[in-house]
Amino acid sequence: MSLNDYLSHKRRAVLARQQRIADGSAQATSLHAHVTAEGRSGIRRLRIREHQVISDSPYDFAGFNLGPSSPELQLGVLGTCVTHIFEIQAALLQVPLDSIEVDVRGTIDPRGGHPGHEATPIWPHNIQYEVQVASSASDAQLNELFAAVEKNCPILNLLRNPQQVVGTLVRAKPAPQATAAASAPAKHAQPA
Repeated sequence: MSLNDYLSHKRRAVLARQQRIADGSAQATSLHAHVTAEGRSGIRRLRIREHQVISDSPYDFAGFNLGPSSPELQLGVLGTCVTHIFEIQAALLQVPLDSIEVDVRGTIDPRGGHPGHEATPIWPHNIQYEVQVASSASDAQLNELFAAVEKNCPILNLLRNPQQVVGTLVRAKPAPQATAAASAPAKHAQPA
């Protein structure tokens, strides 16, 4: 099955979704991700639906390099979203695509916010993406496709537009062994 065969399948799904929007039967979807930190390694297990991704730090930041860091995952999420929206918009506009690859790059500077680097962002910045497509479409069709992707890509627009993010802190009950260790009397070494 080629990418163009898949785009025919995608077109049917997108048109069916648009019909649900038009007839009022489509509703907002709640999104949920859950992350836990592992003891001893500090790796982060990201769980979304039935999927799991491991995030870790590189060796120079006390990690074990068992998975991408959070900033790297963010760039990857942008790349997967741009790719998916290219598929959707190509299906809708009936633009043939033999292949598509998205390369995303950015910068993260550990000095950000520290003395002498107060103006350096602590977040990923200088984010750029490049899309390489093989297609028999005209340049005008590809430009129309690219404009539609830039307009409709949720993650691209999330990054480009300010968002309100609300965080809360909830104190969890400690695990039983942590409680026992905290309440045990301290043992002092005896001089030899």
